[in-house]
Amino acid sequence: MSETQTPPEIINPDIARQNIEAAIISRLGENWAKEWLKVHESNFLVRLNKGAINLDFQADLLGEVEIIEAEANPLQVSGQFIAWMVLGASFFLALAIAFAANAL
Repeated sequence: MSETQTPPEIINPDIARQNIEAAIISRLGENWAKEWLKVHESNFLVRLNKGAINLDFQADLLGEVEIIEAEANPLQVSGQFIAWMVLGASFFLALAIAFAANAL
């Protein structure tokens, strides 16, 4: 006679999200949001970035959370640089318009 195996129970996405949040707090502490930027967020994956470090908190269908630490890829770093350049250029353009309109 063969025993019947019960299939593993797949967790609810809300539970996966709670498991990820608990893992983030366990790894980074309660005030993690002050230092880390949330780059991607879904029920089963959260990616955080701080400088050149990415932390992925990924929950599988059984609720186990895996933490993957990796360096930011070159495209991500150049995107951050371009964003800062656009922000700076926008600031200087706003100043130039203000001076031209004698608002300053």
